[in-house]
Amino acid sequence: MKFRWLFLLLAAMAFSCVNHRDKSVVEEPAPKKDTIFPLGFCTDSFRVVSGKIANGDNFAAWVKRLGLPGEKVIGLVQACDTIFDVRKMRAGNRWTAYYKDSTNLKYIVYDDSRLRQTVFSCGDSVKVWKYEKPFEILEKQADVTISSSLWNDMTAAGASVELISLIADIYAWTVDFFGLQKGDRFRILYSELMCEGESIGIERVSYAEFLRDSTCIPAIFFDQGDGGNLYWNDKGESLRKAFLKAPLKFTRISSGYSLHRLHPVHGTVRAHTGVDYAAPTGTPVMSIGDGTVISTGWGGGGGNTVKIRHNSVYTTAYLHLSRFAVKAGQRVSQGQVIGYVGMTGTATGPHLDFRVWKNGSPINPLKLESPPSDPILPENLPALDSIYRQKREKLQACDSASK
Repeated sequence: MKFRWLFLLLAAMAFSCVNHRDKSVVEEPAPKKDTIFPLGFCTDSFRVVSGKIANGDNFAAWVKRLGLPGEKVIGLVQACDTIFDVRKMRAGNRWTAYYKDSTNLKYIVYDDSRLRQTVFSCGDSVKVWKYEKPFEILEKQADVTISSSLWNDMTAAGASVELISLIADIYAWTVDFFGLQKGDRFRILYSELMCEGESIGIERVSYAEFLRDSTCIPAIFFDQGDGGNLYWNDKGESLRKAFLKAPLKFTRISSGYSLHRLHPVHGTVRAHTGVDYAAPTGTPVMSIGDGTVISTGWGGGGGNTVKIRHNSVYTTAYLHLSRFAVKAGQRVSQGQVIGYVGMTGTATGPHLDFRVWKNGSPINPLKLESPPSDPILPENLPALDSIYRQKREKLQACDSASK
């Protein structure tokens, strides 16, 4: 009996000790984690000075001006190595310098872009590293009905200049932006990069539709990984064609193709075998397709003129240029700038007179039939069709939500 009570007493004491130890472990505060600073150092403990890279600045002169001792400059340049190319420092980019006191430079942060920065540690041991700001990608939708022009109506709807340019580029081969009609409609799904509450830019237009009456021209983003075309219609045909619809962006047609036109200067009726695009002097003029420059020079009443042979069938000419951007014999690619709008020769104002010949005979540039590019690879058609259906359903859901 005595041993039984002794055993129970020892057991109770053991339980009490175990319970006390468990309680002490639970109540012990968790160890504090080291604080992580985004740039690699605590910015709050320094005097801060900021500015922009000046024209003509070189790296060594810049860091010395900010207070880096001369004997450390070479070491910092060597530390940059493959991390930062000191030769590609851009005028206008922002920088921020951090000082321990009025003159003791500790860090310099250079803004490579709105997302990426290079940090230079200028203390006892010089070091260089990169920092990328956190960002998010927001999926957005735009729906614009044309009443005057793509530019005016998309701007009024709050679209960015970048989005307008992307849509113009995507549909450059299939939509005549100089012939847009009231009621034409663009529906767009796109992703936008956001950083620190501000827009960094458009990441991608993933899907778009151009609608006119019962016609719909979809633009589906699909990368085959071959470095080629990226936008296709629902049949797998590339939206990219051999020729652009026009050699300019965001201007208006001031005079069309006509075999009987009253000349604005001479006052006589004569053929006008081109299309006049009114645009400010200096507006870039693009080649509508790949080809070889036949000639650049004075064309009489046509002023400064560039002629391009695209193949054995088609030749184009660009008249009244203020200056040239190419030379005779030069190979040019589609969309390459070949000159700038002017009013040289016989002209009443700045404009581009654009002309096309097919097998040596002039044709109406607005009726130029552009040969298509290669279609999407057959094995990619099912994936393209799946994306097309998903994007259409998403647009329909957006329509239902807005009602």
